Amino acid sequence: MKVYYDDEVDALYLKLGDDTPDGVIEISEGVNIDTTSQDKIVSIEILNASKKMDLRTVLSYSLEFDKDLITQKFG
Repeated sequence: MKVYYDDEVDALYLKLGDDTPDGVIEISEGVNIDTTSQDKIVSIEILNASKKMDLRTVLSYSLEFDKDLITQKFG
């Protein structure tokens, strides 16, 4: 996942994959989900993001991995 924030227009974009979106679903005013024709979620766009959420929770994060899951998949 890649996270982009444009402070000039206050838009947050969460890119979840490399697929090209075929459509957009507006789930609430200013919150859009980009999908493929197979209904796979490709990205999420949030307009007026700083008014809808605490941006620090998205722009600053940590990752935790389940060691057993990684061992099963890559071991």
